[in-house]
Amino acid sequence: MKRLSLWMVCVTLAMTIFLLAVSAGAEMLDLGTLAGNSSAARAINDSGVIVGGSTTATPFSTHAFLYSNGTMHDLGTLGGSYSIARGINDAGQVVGSSTTAQGNVNAFLYSNGAMQDLGTLGGNYSIAYGINDADQIVGVSKTSDGYSHAFLYSGGIMHDLDTLAKNYSFAYGINDAGQVVGVFTTATGFNAFLYSGGKVADLGTLGGKYSLARAINASGQIVGFSTNSAGNIHAFLYSNGTMQDLGTLGGTYSIAYGINAAGQIVGVSTTSKGFTHAFLYEDGIMEDLGTLGGNSSAARGINDAGQIVGVAANLNGYHHAFLYSNLAPDPVPLPGTALLFGSGLLGLLGLRRFRKG
Repeated sequence: MKRLSLWMVCVTLAMTIFLLAVSAGAEMLDLGTLAGNSSAARAINDSGVIVGGSTTATPFSTHAFLYSNGTMHDLGTLGGSYSIARGINDAGQVVGSSTTAQGNVNAFLYSNGAMQDLGTLGGNYSIAYGINDADQIVGVSKTSDGYSHAFLYSGGIMHDLDTLAKNYSFAYGINDAGQVVGVFTTATGFNAFLYSGGKVADLGTLGGKYSLARAINASGQIVGFSTNSAGNIHAFLYSNGTMQDLGTLGGTYSIAYGINAAGQIVGVSTTSKGFTHAFLYEDGIMEDLGTLGGNSSAARGINDAGQIVGVAANLNGYHHAFLYSNLAPDPVPLPGTALLFGSGLLGLLGLRRFRKG
């Protein structure tokens, strides 16, 4: 009986320490800045490389950044003073927008250490929002006739998705199959769309007048936001032809920004106290991810490992880019006693299985 009791104590202690160590790894990590006061993360690839924008030491200057191995790298600009990174693929290619030496805002592709200007559809601005592993890029550009059109950049050419037959459209997300999601104008407002195989589908709404799609995963599941019949903005999941309302964190509105291959969804929602907090939605439950000590946060991207990035207020009132992950850098190590108990537990379990076998 004493041996059994001691064994149970060891098992209980080992499991407790193990669970504490695992839970300690699930935290919101402040990624810092490029020597300025604020930063925001927009996307993360499956290798855990993060991109976004940060203020620099120079006042009123924001630069695109790439965060890797604990360091935030300044990606520079297209000759102007401003840039922001909005998307990254698994090859580490980054897209976003930057001011040029002429003062225009143009979409860029950052690859192999250089920032390439992607040009426009004839107008004076363009913004790239997403890139897939086939190097296809989506975004929005002003056309020569003054409209803003969704574009697909592929093979070195910016293609106007004019088959949308709308005055204004924006493309925000693309999956590896080349399916594009975004928003276009309708007779009554604007609706989320799916562009696939040269055809466009209007995704409708949650009963309200407006909707917008932000991201699409490998399975074709789409997330974004829509007004409902009450006129409130709610995050949605569009799957198998149906738009599902994801609810809120107790407040009046929510927006979904990202979805991974497993169907985990991230975004931002108001809480019952009126604050805006980042959320993770999975298995029908919207989880509040908290903040960096301040009152607000928003999740903007998630990779297939479940690592989440976004922006959150800290105790000093500044907004910083964050990484929320069970795989966060510098995880809490298991104490030596826990390792001994854990190995002992495995040995006991193995011995029991051997005897039973």
